[in-house]
Amino acid sequence: MKIFIGNDHGGYAAKREIARFLQEAGHDVRDVGCDSEAVVRYPHYARRVTGAVARGECDRGILLCSTGIGMSIIANKVRGVRAALCTSTYMAKMTRRHNDSNVLCLGGKITGIFELLDIVGAWLENSYEGGRHDISLGLIRDWETEVGLGVPADAEIPASQ
Repeated sequence: MKIFIGNDHGGYAAKREIARFLQEAGHDVRDVGCDSEAVVRYPHYARRVTGAVARGECDRGILLCSTGIGMSIIANKVRGVRAALCTSTYMAKMTRRHNDSNVLCLGGKITGIFELLDIVGAWLENSYEGGRHDISLGLIRDWETEVGLGVPADAEIPASQ
């Protein structure tokens, strides 16, 4: 599976461990996050990952900041992205099964690395169930279109600051 991973300074340390975990599991990982703990602005990195997901350049994306909250807010502004902030393996399993989430948001400062790896594993191992859940996903797509929600996947990404 091709996975884009991005982070700000708060998710840097955890990103390194998660990227290694993914590569060892045989995934094709593209790291588009920052490369240190120097303060940066997370929306720039979220746009890199979510744009790639929405354009179909990768199968899924993972975003990390200190809590995962900021990343999840900006990620869900991109049309076609279904980002889920997960703090447990159950949440990761259910967001794949019921919401077909394509971006996982994590908090590098609030969840320990072993739990983060378990969450990532559960998110990757589970598949979308479809069925009754297709109705909700269809409503989300309709709503995005009807009210013009979400930034188009091909919107220009500003240089990071």
